[in-house]
Amino acid sequence: MSKFEARAHLKVRDGQLEGFKRQASEMMRVTREKDTGTLAYDWFLSNDGTECEVHESYVDADALVEHALNVRDARAVMFAEFAYDHQMAFYGDPSPRLIALVNKIGVDATWFTLLQALEPAPPTERGPEGPELSGRSSHRGLPLPWRAR
Repeated sequence: MSKFEARAHLKVRDGQLEGFKRQASEMMRVTREKDTGTLAYDWFLSNDGTECEVHESYVDADALVEHALNVRDARAVMFAEFAYDHQMAFYGDPSPRLIALVNKIGVDATWFTLLQALEPAPPTERGPEGPELSGRSSHRGLPLPWRAR
């Protein structure tokens, strides 16, 4: 598995929600402009505006290192002024560069390695009446393109 994923959890400082949103937008801007290996960088805010989850996906672990270096100044402002209690979860095989960076930053991190995954099923043959469904169907009667590994 070369794709690497991360989840960040942080809390919004009291009375700082609007500043938090502005700084999150700045981090998104930098990510869009500078990152080359970021596949997803999705921010979710709790209904009461006190907690945030960021779901991240990268082509590999070193792309996360690139991202972290690109947003470091904006991230420093985020945690100095608007957020606290930063916790990270990492999913996949970390690179030595990522391990060194996480240790240097000192973030509260949990590491997970893949146990099993859903992967695309191989293409099926098409007959004269359409696609071969192999007895698998979703709630809409379409083939499910995934199988457990």
